[in-house]
Amino acid sequence: MIFKQIIRAIVRGALRLYFIVFHRVKVMGTENIPKDKKEPLIYCGNHRTYKDPPLIVVTAQRHVRFLAKEELKKNPLFAFLGVVFGGIYVKRDSKDLSAVKTTLKALKNGESIALFPEGTRNGLEKGEKVKDGAAFFAVRTGARVIPVGISGGEKLFHKMTIRYGKPMDFKGRSKDELDEITEEIMKKIIELAK
Repeated sequence: MIFKQIIRAIVRGALRLYFIVFHRVKVMGTENIPKDKKEPLIYCGNHRTYKDPPLIVVTAQRHVRFLAKEELKKNPLFAFLGVVFGGIYVKRDSKDLSAVKTTLKALKNGESIALFPEGTRNGLEKGEKVKDGAAFFAVRTGARVIPVGISGGEKLFHKMTIRYGKPMDFKGRSKDELDEITEEIMKKIIELAK
């Protein structure tokens, strides 16, 4: 466990350096992230490039486990990052519930997770239906949602900005409202990504 934490710290440091040097990354809104490290949080961002997940990992101010498509395991770099940061792999278009159970357990244990409601890169532009996973996990566990907007950085040396919004609390809402909750989350993400 300690060995993994050391590797995690080294990798996080290397990624942070990459973003500073190659994208002059600007981080905004971290004061909105709750200070209690034991409070479970669901980070939800817009998804434009493969750099978005590592950017959240290095700026979220706590250990974050990502939900990611299982196909990423085939890429050696992403497979390594998945092991180091405790990735939760989702089989797309499958009834496999292991990712859901793992995520619920992580949140109930006070861990933080991150996911992209678009489900794929540039999902909104492609006309994909926004996934309601974040809304489902928030309603089931009471964990607050941190909306995240990412802009810029599509190319090397292009400046990137990441903005963290105020926590969104959906306690007391029901699973019948998942579509509405998802819409509220996405609206906030889009505002932050401008």
